[in-house]
Amino acid sequence: MPDGHTALKPAQLTDSFGREISYLRMSVTDRCDLRCTYCMAEHMNFLPKKDLLSLEELQTVADAFIRRGVRKIRVTGGEPLVRKDIMDLFNGLGQHLDGGLEELTLTTNATQLETHAEALVKAGVRRVNVSLDTLDRAMFQQITRRGDFDKVMRGIEAGAAAGLRIKINTVALRHQNAGEIPRMIEWAHERGYDMTLIEVMPLGLTGEDRYDQYIPLFEIRDELERRWTLADEPSRDTNGGPSRYVRIAETGGRLGFITPLTNNFCAGCNRIRVTCTGRIYMCLGQDDHVDLRAALRESDDPQAALDAALDRALIAKPERHDFAIDRPDQAPALDRHMSVTGG
Repeated sequence: MPDGHTALKPAQLTDSFGREISYLRMSVTDRCDLRCTYCMAEHMNFLPKKDLLSLEELQTVADAFIRRGVRKIRVTGGEPLVRKDIMDLFNGLGQHLDGGLEELTLTTNATQLETHAEALVKAGVRRVNVSLDTLDRAMFQQITRRGDFDKVMRGIEAGAAAGLRIKINTVALRHQNAGEIPRMIEWAHERGYDMTLIEVMPLGLTGEDRYDQYIPLFEIRDELERRWTLADEPSRDTNGGPSRYVRIAETGGRLGFITPLTNNFCAGCNRIRVTCTGRIYMCLGQDDHVDLRAALRESDDPQAALDAALDRALIAKPERHDFAIDRPDQAPALDRHMSVTGG
């Protein structure tokens, strides 16, 4: 006779707007070995390690989401590959790929990818998103405030050689890389990489004025359409993210646009985010959250407590976010940095 936890399968995660949640973005650390100007301050105060979920707790959280119908997990940060023993988590999550989980992936800056690429493939990862905002070494230093450009390039090459499908994520910055974007697209597509452009998001104080950084992606698309033939593609992945894709006839590759400010992607949102401290944020642009760490550490029945917390989170998931960057020296929409929530 099955026990009380396994007698009934928990209900699929569905929010109050009827959106099924099939995609978990799970942050494993707020730490990063770069300090990109649109993402974080140069001198960051990172969370004390005791506040972070252990790898075992992260596994338990992921297991709970998979029981509730999540089919895709993206491991994020910070930079996820700087976390000690992170491959233990990937190996554990990969065990679900023979069950309910359809895809395990991550977002990385590629600084550690040369070291981990083969192990990631062995764990079941088949594609990665690489954050790369320029191919110019001097601009790379300016944007990241540190970092080894050649090491990142070696990481990308090692990932591709190991069999990972690479997608390049590029945040469009008006005065830094906007003029370089066509060259980056050509570089990516020549190597068989998809590429996605992202509008800068007003999250956390960075020491920079995002009004100076922000460029609406429709401006870039207009420029690209004067150069190339762009054909819109229908969404093919029900577990996918917020990108709207086009195919560029002249390069043969795919280009995505993530537009949280000019054309938000909330109507079809199938995602939920868990931070490295165990908070569920139902929306990237909202501060409401549910605490899973308490369910894990303070309950006599963590599995039941996690299920109850997930139900509370789904009720609170908002219909949409409201981002705006429309004046100089504007305060961020939230004090929370992207590295805390998970990129």
